[in-house]
Amino acid sequence: MSDTVAMDSIDPCDLRDCCGSFATGVTVITTRTPDGDHGMTASSFMSVSLDPPLISISLDRRTKMLGEVRKSGRYAVNILSQDMCPHAMHFAGKPDETLTDLFLEQHGLPILRDTAAVIVADVVQQVEAGDHVLLLGRVRHLDRDPTAEPLLYHAGQFGSLATQSA
Repeated sequence: MSDTVAMDSIDPCDLRDCCGSFATGVTVITTRTPDGDHGMTASSFMSVSLDPPLISISLDRRTKMLGEVRKSGRYAVNILSQDMCPHAMHFAGKPDETLTDLFLEQHGLPILRDTAAVIVADVVQQVEAGDHVLLLGRVRHLDRDPTAEPLLYHAGQFGSLATQSA
């Protein structure tokens, strides 16, 4: 590896770019409070445990979404399918007025239509982690479209899985 950085001088931008070398799926985290429905694009989601069924999301302390999930005590992870790049951008702060009738309601939360999968969870633990908070959630409901291809994110760009020929 040609570009190495000493451990005592990690630049946050270098860390972000290095982590950007890891391809991830794209999600929109949604929740509902008395103020209304809220959503935010995020790639920091993971499965934590199968027994009990636990997942985790990581939210920046400065985001409005962290406060909304804390108020609600619940969240949904909407795993986007490959044709949902406009949705990812919309919930990343670049509103798209052509996107309408985005949500349906499931288990008291707003859920995006036509996702690859959705997981609904109750917050069971919060872990302070630097400039982020990890929100561990106990899974209460899940659903998936086994035919959907996921939207991927790598090195600052959206993409999809390569199709292999037999």
